[in-house]
Amino acid sequence: MDSTLVDAEVIDTLAKAAGVEEAVSKITKAAMNGEMDYTESFQTRVASLKGLSCEKALDETGKIQLMPGAGELMNFIRGIGGKTAMITCGFSMVADNVKKQLDIDYAYSNDLIVKEGFLTGEASGPLTTTNSKEKVLDELVEKTGISYEECLVIGDGANDICLFKKAGFSIAFNAKPAVQAQAQAVVSEKDLRNVIPVLKSVMDIPADN
Repeated sequence: MDSTLVDAEVIDTLAKAAGVEEAVSKITKAAMNGEMDYTESFQTRVASLKGLSCEKALDETGKIQLMPGAGELMNFIRGIGGKTAMITCGFSMVADNVKKQLDIDYAYSNDLIVKEGFLTGEASGPLTTTNSKEKVLDELVEKTGISYEECLVIGDGANDICLFKKAGFSIAFNAKPAVQAQAQAVVSEKDLRNVIPVLKSVMDIPADN
């Protein structure tokens, strides 16, 4: 979701609202480049949000925009009979809206824990640890009966590489160099419409269709 389906890193947006943007952005960058253990980076960043009001968090994240071309890409996938899944280490306060807006079939995300209207600095969910995205993909493959070879993954961060290694095809979108090196295709422009020609090529769909 982050920097892929939406044009933002949600945790950085929350950190800005909490007044800790600079410190959290540095950790996010290190984690996405694969320079820091993901579990540690996740816990550290979430802890820094302690005390932020839920009202302010919802207000700030509500301003986040979809990535250009997100709707067109989802429509294309539906048009060829595909299923869509969003596997994000981001948070349900944004992910639930993105799922609804884009009519995504499956969505997995984490929840920020709130007590008496304020974030506690803790999170729960299926995607809080290193390589947890891989476990969710395993679950999806079992649930849907779609094979790993039939899965196409789009991602931008080091925590997506575990998916790249299992899926039949991988695309690095607006991605860090370490991620680009692990992908079978790279799309650098921040417009998901540019992914469509790659999909057509992989699936042998004529370019003018």
